Amino acid sequence: MGNIEIQRSREEAVNQNPTAGCTCGEADEELPELDVQTIPHAIRHASIFGAIESLHVGSAMIISATHNPVPLLTQLQARHGDAYATRYLDEGPERWRILIRKVA
Repeated sequence: MGNIEIQRSREEAVNQNPTAGCTCGEADEELPELDVQTIPHAIRHASIFGAIESLHVGSAMIISATHNPVPLLTQLQARHGDAYATRYLDEGPERWRILIRKVA
């Protein structure tokens, strides 16, 4: 485990390494995959958009669902236009997996 430094504030931690977005010390080595069926229905779309909208330009994630998430993709297009590129990795019948990349 690497050295852990305790900072007094988020600003102080980020100012030590201005290119770091998260100061937890962890890094994703592969694309994060979000199984949307694990999110309660009442907050599902808001949670998914929170994850998608946290992507930096050039980064990507995979969403996984037990149905074709056309309504979600339609909402993504309506909210953000061409800022995100999507590509199906798996198209059912049991699981749909979609790569979502922030391009702008």
